Amino acid sequence: MLKFESTGNISVSNRLWCGFVFFVATTSFGCARKNREVVAPPPPAIPVSQIVERDITDFVDFTGRTEAINLVDIRPRVTGYIVKLPFREGSEVKKGDLLFEIDPRPYQAQFDQAEGQLRLYEAQLKLARVTLKRDQNIAKTPGAISQQQIDQDEVAVEEAEARLKAFQASLEVYKLNLEFTQVKSPIDGHVSRYYLTIGNLVNQDQTLLTTVVSLDPIYAYFDVDEPTILRIRKAINEGQIRLYKEGTIPVYMGLQGEDGFQHQGTLNFVNNQVNPATGSILVRGIFPNAVPATGTTRLLSPGMFVRVRLPIGQPHSAMLVIDRAIGSDQGLKYVYVLTDDNKIEYRRVTTGALQPDGLRVITAGLKSKESVVVGGLQLVHPKMEVKPDRTPMPSLGQQDDDKNAVPTTPPKTATPPANSHDGNAKPDVDEGKPKAESREIKAKAE
Repeated sequence: MLKFESTGNISVSNRLWCGFVFFVATTSFGCARKNREVVAPPPPAIPVSQIVERDITDFVDFTGRTEAINLVDIRPRVTGYIVKLPFREGSEVKKGDLLFEIDPRPYQAQFDQAEGQLRLYEAQLKLARVTLKRDQNIAKTPGAISQQQIDQDEVAVEEAEARLKAFQASLEVYKLNLEFTQVKSPIDGHVSRYYLTIGNLVNQDQTLLTTVVSLDPIYAYFDVDEPTILRIRKAINEGQIRLYKEGTIPVYMGLQGEDGFQHQGTLNFVNNQVNPATGSILVRGIFPNAVPATGTTRLLSPGMFVRVRLPIGQPHSAMLVIDRAIGSDQGLKYVYVLTDDNKIEYRRVTTGALQPDGLRVITAGLKSKESVVVGGLQLVHPKMEVKPDRTPMPSLGQQDDDKNAVPTTPPKTATPPANSHDGNAKPDVDEGKPKAESREIKAKAE
């Protein structure tokens, strides 16, 4: 009985001892966890590039339409029925090429009749002149013929001459009508389709048969806003824009699917007033449109949509950055500038024209040799410290290297020391005691 009580007391003591050890261990681990220092992540690597400085020429871009210099509606000049269509639809024609032929027989008959009548009047004039000459010879003999007869003969000659001259003009009209039965192209150009075919009746100066447009050279019309036209005129007056080829101004044109502006022409017309409804003025450029040396087809046709670039002023030095490095904040443009201590600075800028290589002119807000963030703008903010990854200023067509890629995941934190403990790990209740003693206590408890 006493032994049983002794065993029970020992069991209670063991339990109390284990609880005390667990409490001390838990308390010590909690303190250790609170005192551990957090290691800050390293600054992220952000690509930055130095501003590009080079000479550029200011320009403004517009959209426009091409238009033929000559556009002719082909209409008949006589009435009749179409009997021939000798041209091929949609082909290029030369001046004087036959396009349509109207039945010439009625006009040929009128011409032949007028020609016969003309011969009759010529014969009458010849007779009048012979009669006058004979009577004048007779009049040399006194009293052989009266003066009245001589006067009548002279009047008859004048009347025959006037009649002949009048009918010669009528004969010319009949001749023209006969020529007008052949409808010819008045210009070199591109002909359209047949609007009427053989056998149809056409009316003089009314029926539209087809159209012909000239191709080389060709016009391009575009609208220039009022501030730009004033800027150009001031630049001309100040000598910033050089006039060449007898005072003309160069202009460049680009077509659909083309890179840049590959076609050069000149300005040859500015309208005499600004459109008050749009605040713009109509301007026209003229461009060559010859057949390429290695081809057979002209590139330009009337009615095409084109891009027009108008250079303004002389080349000058400017600062440029890649367009994607420029952000927009409620319509205001900004860039992130790298400071000397590798921190990000928010900088408002004024932008200019976009260059063909994708770089945009910065007219205000940046200083020479400064560097700007060119990628990962969404990962940075003002006063943020970064690790600059310096690269050349990217441009269109340039492939970025793998080393310039912007990290999409945050950097990993430092690994905790080996002697530190995870707050979620359960402490060993027997830590700090010899394993043999621990086993002995468990055996007695059983």
